[in-house]
Amino acid sequence: MEWSQTSATKAYLDALKLCSKCKKECNSCEETRKLETNEFISALAAGMSSKLIVEVTSEASPLTVALAAAARQTGGKLVCILPEPRTLDKSQKVIQDSGLNEMVEFRTGDPIEVLPNYENIDFSLVDCKADNYGRLLEKLDVNPKRSMVVANNLIEGRKGVEGHLKGVETMVKVRSMKRLIGKGMEITMVGKRERSRGSHSRAERKGRYVKKTDRSKWFFAFDEKSGEEHIYRMPEYQ
Repeated sequence: MEWSQTSATKAYLDALKLCSKCKKECNSCEETRKLETNEFISALAAGMSSKLIVEVTSEASPLTVALAAAARQTGGKLVCILPEPRTLDKSQKVIQDSGLNEMVEFRTGDPIEVLPNYENIDFSLVDCKADNYGRLLEKLDVNPKRSMVVANNLIEGRKGVEGHLKGVETMVKVRSMKRLIGKGMEITMVGKRERSRGSHSRAERKGRYVKKTDRSKWFFAFDEKSGEEHIYRMPEYQ
């Protein structure tokens, strides 16, 4: 998968609009208090040209909308796995109101039993509130060439993907991402990371990320095919 700046930008703007609308209708959702997170996750999933996106969550939220927006940009699909069937109607309404029905497939039931039905997942987001979140991560069949796994709602002191994800040869953990995006979220990139000597960007030599400003944040995306680091800005909106 190659990094697509165009898809990332379109998904970011799409999520900005849709999640702002969802916020008005979903004030009880924790994710509504961190819209910038939703937009950034959408940009990541779309920028990676993710075709198969999987989310394990208690109910649809602005993050679900953001992932569906990414799927619309890539021509992919979001599979949203809900442990409790009672939340299905509410979750479907959230997506219907966003106009993203065609992008989302809902599945209900024990995620540990449902997850094995999906292979080579390009982008996954798992709610780690449950005590058995480690078993959920072990069930993920990720694309070994290049994929991302987002562990959400991690309790402080718990490990995320590290030590749980199985069946991959190389994992690159984006440690600083947890601090930049928000408390309780960890993003892990999976895949080979080969680069020639001297190809490190200035941003990486200074700690991988450009300093946050008052009106924007700068992030990087690594393209292992070309060996390039893409630095791009996500503006903050009031």
